Amino acid sequence: MAVCARLCGVGPSRGCRRRQQRRGPAETAAADSEPDTDPEEERIEAGAAALCAPGAGGSAGPSQPPRCSLLELPPELLVEIFASLPGTDLPSLAQVCTKFRRILHTDTIWRRRCREEYGVCENLRKLEITGVSCRDVYAKRINPRVKSGRFMKILPDYEHMEYRDVYTCLLHRYRHILGLWQPDIGPYGGLLNVVVDGLFIIGWMYLPPHDPHVDDPMRFKPLFRIHLMERKSATVECMYGHRGPHNGHIQIVKKDEFSTKCNQTDHHRMSGGRQEVSLYPFCAHGADEFRTWLREEWGRTLEDIFHEHMQELILMKFIYTSQYDNCLTYRRIYLPPSHPDDLIRPGLFKGTYGSHGLEIVMLSFHGKHARATKITGDPNIPAGQQTVEIDLMHRIQLPDVENLRNFNELSRIVLEVREQVRQEQQQQEEGPEDGERHSQQSPREPQQDPAQPNMGLPTEKDREPGDGGAAAAEEQPAQSGQGQPFVLPVGVSSRNEDYPRTCRMCFYGTGLIAGHGFTSPERTPGVFILFDNDRFGFIWLELKSFSLYSRVQATFRNADAPSPQAFEEMLKNIQSLTS
Repeated sequence: MAVCARLCGVGPSRGCRRRQQRRGPAETAAADSEPDTDPEEERIEAGAAALCAPGAGGSAGPSQPPRCSLLELPPELLVEIFASLPGTDLPSLAQVCTKFRRILHTDTIWRRRCREEYGVCENLRKLEITGVSCRDVYAKRINPRVKSGRFMKILPDYEHMEYRDVYTCLLHRYRHILGLWQPDIGPYGGLLNVVVDGLFIIGWMYLPPHDPHVDDPMRFKPLFRIHLMERKSATVECMYGHRGPHNGHIQIVKKDEFSTKCNQTDHHRMSGGRQEVSLYPFCAHGADEFRTWLREEWGRTLEDIFHEHMQELILMKFIYTSQYDNCLTYRRIYLPPSHPDDLIRPGLFKGTYGSHGLEIVMLSFHGKHARATKITGDPNIPAGQQTVEIDLMHRIQLPDVENLRNFNELSRIVLEVREQVRQEQQQQEEGPEDGERHSQQSPREPQQDPAQPNMGLPTEKDREPGDGGAAAAEEQPAQSGQGQPFVLPVGVSSRNEDYPRTCRMCFYGTGLIAGHGFTSPERTPGVFILFDNDRFGFIWLELKSFSLYSRVQATFRNADAPSPQAFEEMLKNIQSLTS
């Protein structure tokens, strides 16, 4: 503010602000009819001219160019200057003088701010030709009763709207909810991405691909959208259900937390209403809503699911998540910071979790360890928990392919490393002298308990026919040199047989397992396998199961942590909610 005042030669511009404060509503409304300059501006310009006149006292010498006031610049040049300033600074600039205030009514200034700060590229005056945001096609598709001609009538009247309104009443007002969020849906969690999409702010729920196609792209559906139906008035609409947009509400609870509420929950139900779903889906009658949800969520029908345990898990998720379609609370999450010495680029990955289907995890690096934190979860291991932890200081050298097929050989190698890690940890806790007593102990064999809790992965008993063995290993060059041949040991189950047949390196790690309801959680040994920059796997030794993870190929804006400390605090917060 002070810099702008000095540039235009008005000093701190106290006189201008006094006049603005003394104005009443009628005088303020008539400001646009005033001339481009007022007496104060004329006095300033006259004073500046006198100082620059030849022979005037204190005038600049031949070596100094005459000063020029910012007020003397042509309006089109001022428009270009003001358009390059942050939009949050423009209201203060409008208080300098009448000329600046009138220039700031130029819509091209605010159009540029909308484009550079929020990525808005649409033209308000040409929407009838170019159409609305491509995401609105989704709303039209899920509501086939709305015809093309009528669809245009329910859109906002942008012809009489200005970019200044879009910036101040929509983008700036709701800027705090842009970015990545995790909904509070019990153990299931989720991934919400709030973005500026065209002339809308839309909350997209990101969903993993259908099980077990972990390499397929993410799916997404809109939960809410915000736009200007009238000038200076933003409208919030709920997009949940199959009956089109309807009235909703958004409340920013506190920093990094907001909630949504639907005011017309009847739009969430199908035409026949919600009908009771039997605990045994094959015996259910008229459960159209459940069947529709099943097709969208899993890409299957009831007849495709043969395991009774999987049927119960799916039905449980449907009943539980349906209770949250009225009101949801979201908490901000950040993408993990990246460092040049990281094993691979951290970020979001999709992973196979047995009967629970595909889930989203966040891979992050913390010095000597790497962690995979669940963004979506299940009744065994809820969202927010660290599903896998990798010890980057203990690398595992896999045997050749023939010996790798032998599960007992892999188990022996992993348990030896586990014993080494245990001894090192004990030495750090007890001191070097006490630690030497345990250096000669042999590795302990894991307890085989038939009632051992699991994390939703199939056991030998529940494994589907054909799970486990892999085809012959094929040597393929890895991106960083020649990769090591890899094949799953016989007896290790995998939801996806199309896993890579070469790997770069392997590390010792532990996986979190628990009973239903996150009871009796414990960490069990396993092997972290790095395949390439976008895929890794984990062998759950005790469960004889394999999870394959593939990177989420999406670009997220407004998702970077302001500092490493903020990211660590975020991890603690989401973990404490389900501990």
